Amino acid sequence: MGRAFIFPGQGSQAVGMGAALADAFPAAREVFQEVDDALGQKLSALMRDGPIEELTLTANTQPALMAHSIAAMRVLETQANADVENAMFVAGHSLGEYSALCAARALSLSDTAKLLRIRGEAMQAAVPVGQGAMAALIGVDLEGAQKAIDGTGGEGVCEIANDNAPGQVVISGTRERVEAVCAGAKAFGAKLAKLLPVSAPFHSSMMQPAAERMAEALAAVKINAPATPLVANVTAGEALTPDAIRDLLVKQVTGRVRWTESVAYMVDKGCGTFIEIGSGKVLSGLIRRIARDSTSLNVGEPGDIDAFAKL
Repeated sequence: MGRAFIFPGQGSQAVGMGAALADAFPAAREVFQEVDDALGQKLSALMRDGPIEELTLTANTQPALMAHSIAAMRVLETQANADVENAMFVAGHSLGEYSALCAARALSLSDTAKLLRIRGEAMQAAVPVGQGAMAALIGVDLEGAQKAIDGTGGEGVCEIANDNAPGQVVISGTRERVEAVCAGAKAFGAKLAKLLPVSAPFHSSMMQPAAERMAEALAAVKINAPATPLVANVTAGEALTPDAIRDLLVKQVTGRVRWTESVAYMVDKGCGTFIEIGSGKVLSGLIRRIARDSTSLNVGEPGDIDAFAKL
């Protein structure tokens, strides 16, 4: 069975992320220094020391999570002879798609950091704080989530943003509308509906101004064909050419993260091992719910390198 490297998205950040890797391995320190230089900011110090309120700002969170992921990937390459070209696929959840493309050498590290800074700022600026919201509907599938949206009254936008795993669907839109769907979701089979601690309605049509900003930014950046096929959020299929990748990264800002389908696609193609690279274990948990017979491992700390080597 083949393996895939997968990369986490927003919500996996924590103060101290990447610090142990940087202390232990020169390859990790080089990544953090290059990201700091690209952004003209000591992002690595914010990652190490906080405060969490500043780290959680979207414009900081997105490049920070990418930096941790790429640092961990570089350590695997230097310490455990990992080679992304030997994997079947790379994939990432939302901003993690940029980490995946950087790991697969489709984007340079410097360009990836700059793009994610622009992406974070553009997504935050697209909708005034407080006007948008996201919520997780637990216990329903895509069809049930759509019925909850269609069957609940209220003004404004509400759309499916993420299909994360069986029984976990995230909705996004105007705060009033999302709260109304949450209030009525149990009538449509949801066991729980909870607002998420995010600052904007990501992956909804309300993000169109951010998509336009990313189209401009991506047009100015060199994208190479990835060394390993990317399974894209928007299509749950392979994106292999620079033009396709550029187009899908723009569509991803407003489009649905089709994570359940993406994992199912990789499994169907013969992938049985998923290695989550970077901060947290969110994707590993989702993988266990989507593909119960697969093996998952997360690599974000020095102690994880030995576990990877035993695979």
